[in-house]
Amino acid sequence: MADTLTTSPPASEAFRVEQRGIDFIPEDERWATPRDLFGMWAGASVQFEYLVYGAVLMTFGFTFGQALLLILVGNLSYLLLGLCSLQGPEAGTTAFMINRASFGPNGSRLIALFNWATQVGFEAEGLILVVFGGVALAAKAGFHAGTPLKVVLILAAAAVQAVLPFLGYATVVKVLRALVIPFIALYVILAFLTVGKANPGSIHHGADWQTMMVGLAFSITLTGLGWVESGNDFSRYLPRTASRKAVVGWVFVATAIPQAALMLLGAAVATYVQIDSADPFTSFPHAFSSWFLVPFFVVAIIQLFAINSMDLYSSGVTLQALGLPIKRWNAVLIDTVIGCGITAYAVFSAGFTNLLDDFVAAVIAWIAPWMAIFLVDWLLRRTRYVPAELQRTDRGGLYWRRGGVHWPALVAQALGTTASVLAINQTFYVGPIARVAGGGGADFSVFTGILVGGLVYLVLAGASVRKEADVQDRLLQAGGITN
Repeated sequence: MADTLTTSPPASEAFRVEQRGIDFIPEDERWATPRDLFGMWAGASVQFEYLVYGAVLMTFGFTFGQALLLILVGNLSYLLLGLCSLQGPEAGTTAFMINRASFGPNGSRLIALFNWATQVGFEAEGLILVVFGGVALAAKAGFHAGTPLKVVLILAAAAVQAVLPFLGYATVVKVLRALVIPFIALYVILAFLTVGKANPGSIHHGADWQTMMVGLAFSITLTGLGWVESGNDFSRYLPRTASRKAVVGWVFVATAIPQAALMLLGAAVATYVQIDSADPFTSFPHAFSSWFLVPFFVVAIIQLFAINSMDLYSSGVTLQALGLPIKRWNAVLIDTVIGCGITAYAVFSAGFTNLLDDFVAAVIAWIAPWMAIFLVDWLLRRTRYVPAELQRTDRGGLYWRRGGVHWPALVAQALGTTASVLAINQTFYVGPIARVAGGGGADFSVFTGILVGGLVYLVLAGASVRKEADVQDRLLQAGGITN
């Protein structure tokens, strides 16, 4: 995973408003390295959400051994995030600008809309947990968390979380990298406090294999698969010469290892603490000594702001890719307001776990086939793009096709999404494939979505995209890198 570049965020860029958005990043502005990706992703990975995910997983009725297996296998999906971070250095732009190669400039807008909604959903999820943490701290201080306090917490949390993404990429990298060590220290203490109390044998019978498949879909989606659409938003400041092995390796180590450890810790806590599905924050004070409560909640809230900064940054550039004529930081402010509204609804009207389950289902349905299409297209065009052509939205562009839409990709997306929905098993819907499989209840949605989406695109677009790859090579030889 070694990389030969040793630069760091320029002082002139960090803590100033980033002006770049979905436009092409020239080589002389690409200061980042694969190791920078490690620091950023590690800072986002060592945080409270993954503790909650591990604890919630145990509410499915798994034994600790079953949860261990699901967590380890699920976190292997971070290899997919590594692969979906390799296009940014080549294209010099964000994920849903690169997506124009496979879907066309106009066809990509629909998929960008799905991604934007997903990112805003993840932002709201983090804000919900921040508000729960604030309520728990207020209760510790002797204040009743009524409606006025919750409203204040929601507004304050939304304002605070907007700061890092508003400033931009260099600031996000610098801050998250600095937070890695204190975050790790907190969870080492928590693990020490948990060891003597955990009861891995508290559940003896466990769940059947169908429920295991539901848990696997949950684990995969909330780890690597749930981030694949954002990878290139954060790798586009790497030079084209950056080592691909280093990119995949640093991203995987920074995400899979800490997140698997935290999910296992959350699962261990759930073996001796009853997890409140409506408000997981209220369950964790029972997991450790009272002296640790306030430091834990304070750091956990900071961590949630940290990971939300990445969601909010990514949703901002995706909103630009939809075609809105706004600056990147304007998009951050818009998404902050929308995420605030969703948070208010969830805090006052919905249980956290039910909301999380339904959200997982919605994410799987589009993101699994999209990722397959995106990666198949990248391989068909020999892992290269023409950056100048990705920025074009006129009829003469290489990626324009018919009406700005690459129909084979949309057909593959529709069929892949259908295959995913037919095989899904969530609280609000069980697909016919899920009902039939092994007596009912198994969830194959991740796998059917990836398989159908990728294969259909390969069959429908394989020949034409290979021809485009030949045209790309000629344009690149003629100097088609920049606008």
